[in-house]
Amino acid sequence: MLQKYNVILASNSPRRKELLSGLEVDFEVKTIKGLEESYPSELKAGDIPLYLAKQKASAYVSLLTDNTMIITADTIVWLDGEVMGKPKSREEAIEMIGKLAGNTHQVYTGVCVKTKGKEVSFVDRSDVTFASLSQEEIEFYIDKYKPFDKAGSYGVQEWIGYVAVERIEGSFYNIMGLPVQKLYQYLKIF
Repeated sequence: MLQKYNVILASNSPRRKELLSGLEVDFEVKTIKGLEESYPSELKAGDIPLYLAKQKASAYVSLLTDNTMIITADTIVWLDGEVMGKPKSREEAIEMIGKLAGNTHQVYTGVCVKTKGKEVSFVDRSDVTFASLSQEEIEFYIDKYKPFDKAGSYGVQEWIGYVAVERIEGSFYNIMGLPVQKLYQYLKIF
């Protein structure tokens, strides 16, 4: 269905690359180093990754030709009115997982699909309930898996997903960073 487009995934995320590949879409990965990921402080929850996905897409406008499609995405973890992005240190990662343990949080992914003549964007939400975790379990996960490139300091597809996730409402793949079922529905309109 997308054969008329050269699809570009504008993300370094190996998980997004894996998930888009699962849709049997031919694409290449291109990234621009040093893109700022800041947003207006009044934005909350799903508005944050949606804004960032659109900002990323606008940074790639120079790559658009008549047959190019850009896909950008951004994911955040949201707990009790607080955004949890990528941790800056081991200590911050341990603190984030400690806050998630025994609680339900939301994962929001904003996606933007852009061609020269059309742009669509959307946000998806998944609710994730974590079991309580001991300090030793948290430190084991952080030290072994080093989730410093992941929102909220965790990858649901890793060990922590097996031992901590009690319940998910919404898309599992959204938690990984790309709500592929919803993305597929949007790709069909191009």
